[in-house]
Amino acid sequence: MSPRQPRRRSYDQYCASARALDAVGDRWTLLIVRELLAGPRRYTDLHADLPGVSTDVLAGRLKDMEAQGLATRRKLPPPAAATVYELTARGAGLLPVLTALAEWGAPDLADRRPTDALRAHWYALPLLRRLPPTGVPAVVDVVLDEGVFHLRLAGDGPVHGDGPVHGGGPVYGDGPAEAADARLVLDADTCRELGEGTLDVAQAVRAGRLEVHGEGPAAAALRGETG
Repeated sequence: MSPRQPRRRSYDQYCASARALDAVGDRWTLLIVRELLAGPRRYTDLHADLPGVSTDVLAGRLKDMEAQGLATRRKLPPPAAATVYELTARGAGLLPVLTALAEWGAPDLADRRPTDALRAHWYALPLLRRLPPTGVPAVVDVVLDEGVFHLRLAGDGPVHGDGPVHGGGPVYGDGPAEAADARLVLDADTCRELGEGTLDVAQAVRAGRLEVHGEGPAAAALRGETG
């Protein structure tokens, strides 16, 4: 195994932006945060959902994140007995950074390159910003041809990353939820357009590009039903 590359030195600037980049400016760090916003993840799961990262670099970034107080490592009790990484409160505080970056970068997704990898749950953070208030906390499955993920909504408005979601816990998860309050069925292009803000949920429902399944108040709100 090749020796781990030394951590990039500090910018040595008394500036909040420079300090932040000292902590998260290395390649892959913010994408690891993106994955951990879904909750605790095993090393093997992180490696699978970060195509292109080497095992040495991933291990190094995780160690750096632990040292910076952004992530912790713990062992799950039996029968799982697996080691997982999860964000600390400081690490979870990067949610607004990731959502802002997703919004800024969304226009560049108009043309998918042949070499681009894709995981369905990578649509989660852009989509979280665009769903209308459900009025109640809700868990929403999102079904694409590329896969399924679920979102956890606070209920009082779009998630902008400036407040807790279900007590500050994970804001999304890979795969379907155990008990979803609503289920959205759409294609990747519609999900992308929703995420970048060129299409809203009401327009997508009226155009037949988005199906909202469910009987409760959250599903009704997402369909635009009132009263």
